Amino acid sequence: MMEVKCLEFNFLPVNTYVIWDETREAAVIDPGCFYPGENEQLASFISSKGLTVKLLLNTHLHFDHVFGNKFVEQTYGVKARANDQDMPWIRSIGARLSVFGIEYKGEVNPILPENILHEGDAVTFGNTTLHVLQVPGHSPGSVIFWNKEQKTVFTGDVIFQGSYGRTDFPDGNHEALMTGIRTKILTMPSDTVLYTGHGPATTVGMEKRFY
Repeated sequence: MMEVKCLEFNFLPVNTYVIWDETREAAVIDPGCFYPGENEQLASFISSKGLTVKLLLNTHLHFDHVFGNKFVEQTYGVKARANDQDMPWIRSIGARLSVFGIEYKGEVNPILPENILHEGDAVTFGNTTLHVLQVPGHSPGSVIFWNKEQKTVFTGDVIFQGSYGRTDFPDGNHEALMTGIRTKILTMPSDTVLYTGHGPATTVGMEKRFY
């Protein structure tokens, strides 16, 4: 049985998820650790539960979702997995943050070729399997992670409670996002829980009212 812990990090703020099952193996999704102490907060929770981190997953590579990637990689000996269509956001992270008046001296490692995720892939830890669905539009490389057995989805910024991810970035695509939401998320069972990248969780049934 998969368990879920949401930790809220950085100035936007972003939902970072630690998920695990009865084997105590775990995955970290979208580590947004930015401020001093946030890395330690994440590590402290993982340690308190006696978890072994097997996966580091990114729903997309916008800066607020990847600040803690390098810390997780170095601390737990894992490499981030994501779709590579968002790689320009990693390459230009300093310039993009300067728009917010933030000087960023950190680094985020690129996604290695062997760790690129595509539609139809599956990732596993312990007795848990997450299926990968590509839902571009908020960003070209946005993916969601679906646990079919527990009717649970980690959506990143694809969909929120009563809303959806912004598409006004130069690489955004509103039509593609709406199509993906309608055909890949809203076709799931109504009681499927959607753990979003920002804000509270919701369900497919609740979100069907808005589309």
